[in-house]
Amino acid sequence: MPAAPARTLPRWRTDAFLAGAIALNYAARGILPVVLPALKADFHVSDARLGLLGSLFFWVYAICAPFGGFLGDLYSRRTLVLISVSSWSAITLLTGFAPGWTVLLILRIVFGVSESFYLSSATGLQADHHGPETRTLALGLNSLAQNIGPVGGAALAGWLAVRWGWRGAFAGLGLLGIVLALGSPRLLSDAPLKTTKRQPRAKVGETLAYLMRDPTYLSLVLNEALSGFSVWIFFFWLPDYLYETYHVKMAAAGVAGMAMQQLTAIAGTATGTWLSYRYPGMTPRFRHLLFALSCVISAPCLLCFLIHPSYLMVTVAIGVFSVLRGFGGVYELPVLCDVVPSAYRSTAVGLLIGGAMICGGFGIFAAGILKAGLGLGGVFAAMSAICGLAGFGLLASYWKFIERDLARAEAWATGRAGGMP
Repeated sequence: MPAAPARTLPRWRTDAFLAGAIALNYAARGILPVVLPALKADFHVSDARLGLLGSLFFWVYAICAPFGGFLGDLYSRRTLVLISVSSWSAITLLTGFAPGWTVLLILRIVFGVSESFYLSSATGLQADHHGPETRTLALGLNSLAQNIGPVGGAALAGWLAVRWGWRGAFAGLGLLGIVLALGSPRLLSDAPLKTTKRQPRAKVGETLAYLMRDPTYLSLVLNEALSGFSVWIFFFWLPDYLYETYHVKMAAAGVAGMAMQQLTAIAGTATGTWLSYRYPGMTPRFRHLLFALSCVISAPCLLCFLIHPSYLMVTVAIGVFSVLRGFGGVYELPVLCDVVPSAYRSTAVGLLIGGAMICGGFGIFAAGILKAGLGLGGVFAAMSAICGLAGFGLLASYWKFIERDLARAEAWATGRAGGMP
């Protein structure tokens, strides 16, 4: 009994640090959409070049994320998290001092590399600290912070941009990240019982072979890729849509765009997290069903852009879409942890996020090109079909594969690791 608090306190301290880090992570990503009009005026660039600037981060992140996942399954996940937080904060700060467009592009590439090592290692670390009873709650709280980050970041970036320009927005958030990184040694810890002590480190080929034979995991990858293509278009281009269509001022457009998506997503995420707390015995199969249904039901909301909606209609449609996505998103990583053994989780998350980011990058770039012909409203409406297809893929895996993949993961844990922590 006396030993329990010693094991529990580091776990929740680690959760607190990871929540703060993911909030700043997404806040740093969210600066660019807020300051797009200022960048366009300062560097005299086209919408297509702005789209390329946004896409570079996604493509670099997508390429590097699987490698970050491999490293997270081989080495200390805590160390990789610390390196990532420190480096992305420094790059964000330096972006505020970029002397020209070429340097800005280079810094955006390096920013993508620095962030790509975080999420896979952080998810693996958090899953190592928690068993099935508390894992969904812990990851749900992390998802809540992930949704709070862009709203707070957009508000702060807009405020800084009005007073000190877009450079001040980057420099301010970069400094906040550096402060967090300096406090990390006292807050962040590896799991008390590391899986690397119980089993040999997984080889890359072995890991990929397992994941490629896991249809439930593959359905998560497909959903994340298609959803990433759609959702990141909104994240990047919605402030510009509000600025051009409804003549909302730059700072207000950035905050409004983030609020429409993220404040409502926070409500959905909070509901999903509360549900996981209220019903800790929720089965993996039911978690998967909730995730799939939220994706399917949310998709039709985007069709409102076909009719040139009012500002109120846009707010309601995106709000409902984000509530449902936020609610279901609470269960995505717990489902992944249910069907993927601990030794493979960082790699699994790296591949999952990598696919989403490369598709998100193409989506942002494509929207910048298609904007002149279809308009952003037409581009947004087309996302309904893509999000719906992703949701039906999850439903298919629920009906046909989830039970088999859960049994396979349990058999692996019993045979190779002597039971999961």
